Amino acid sequence: MKRVILWFAVMGVLTPAHLTGQQTQPHRDGLGDITIALAGDAIITRQLRVFEEPEFLEIRDVIRGATTAFVNAEMLFFDYDEPEIIPSSQSGGTYMRAEPELADELAWMGFDMVSTANNHSLDFSYGGLRSNNHWLRQAGLVAAGTGENLAEARAPKYLDTPGGRVALISVSSSFADFNRAGPQRKDMRGRPGLNPLRVETTYYVPEAEFQQLSRVRGELGMGGRGGDDRIQFMGATFVRSDEFAVTNVVNAYDLEEITASVSDAKQQANWVIVSSHTHQGGAGVADFFSEFTHAVIDAGADIFVGHGPHVLRGIEIYKGRPIFYSLGNFLMENETVELQPWENYDGVDLDDHALPGDFYTARIERSGGSFPAQAAYWEAVVAVPVFRGGDLTRIDLHPITMGHGLERPQRGRPLAAKGDLARTIITRLQELSRPLGTEVNFENGIGVIRVGRAGREDGP
Repeated sequence: MKRVILWFAVMGVLTPAHLTGQQTQPHRDGLGDITIALAGDAIITRQLRVFEEPEFLEIRDVIRGATTAFVNAEMLFFDYDEPEIIPSSQSGGTYMRAEPELADELAWMGFDMVSTANNHSLDFSYGGLRSNNHWLRQAGLVAAGTGENLAEARAPKYLDTPGGRVALISVSSSFADFNRAGPQRKDMRGRPGLNPLRVETTYYVPEAEFQQLSRVRGELGMGGRGGDDRIQFMGATFVRSDEFAVTNVVNAYDLEEITASVSDAKQQANWVIVSSHTHQGGAGVADFFSEFTHAVIDAGADIFVGHGPHVLRGIEIYKGRPIFYSLGNFLMENETVELQPWENYDGVDLDDHALPGDFYTARIERSGGSFPAQAAYWEAVVAVPVFRGGDLTRIDLHPITMGHGLERPQRGRPLAAKGDLARTIITRLQELSRPLGTEVNFENGIGVIRVGRAGREDGP
């Protein structure tokens, strides 16, 4: 009998699957087919589901139509009267807070994965961090980037989808130091906070200026480390050089631990998304940021998505994987946060009789217009990379407008941009992406990037 089976196998009549009883068709979630909708910063203070404009519902349907969807939740969800809700002495700017029910609005919009690592993570200290994570979980959102200690903040969070298991790792390079999570020891608990990507800045100055800094430090008795070619002054490192220059380098410890988390997540999931809240560089891409994005792709990440500067940055395709350096804003309701603590009123010289509307108006006036005055803060894209058989094949870029020039109660909510405005937004993204080697086409009102199976972009 064994000889008969062997003969049939050799002749191709029986396959190994026939002999073992295994199916030849794998589980469909392992085929490498997935679409992922990605958006930038979501500062939400108002309901979404009450609106019915076709342009608004179009963006909602884009997000819902993807296999999974991500946004940076740059908002803390809690009730003011919850225990341990106390404003920190320093915030990320606005002390961010929204009613817990508004986390459900992000889920209604179609999002199921969010980042919590940003410069607002500890606006309301540890109580705000903990309550925020609680209410995000209650809304069914997978949240990554903060935790009770550094290991929790660094840890991947997972979502099961029909297109495979997705891991999310979220970091921030822009934060006040007290936001940084701390390691746990066997004899001491860790510190709650965010997953930090520290950046070490060094200033290079010519001989004359180096000597002046050294003298000032000595005359003021400021102390700090010094040497023949390097001094520490007011928390910064200055190095003697032939010319002025600045370098930014990612902290080696943070890089090692974050890339280790990425490699571990790749063993546990089909897809790995790495997110970073990074203000540094403005609309440009800082050298350290490019190095970091490449390092996480090398470690196994399938998508990198940046946010933080509140404006668009360019898109790069690296080793067949997309890097979105910043997708700008998705929701920008920064001026309708319900309450602010004393520190913010005092910062714009308002007394105890001032009310929230007075604060936001005064802040805009003192900043010369700030966000409301600049169109770039109110125009962005929702990106939808498409993977087939494990390969990135296409990226659709849906332009959105949040209502530049509208009154405060209206601006901040995303609608699909149309006509000349859509072309303007995609043209801006074309100009930002071309130096990174990426060609963005404008087709049927959206941006399109076509990518070949080998990871190189196809022609226009």
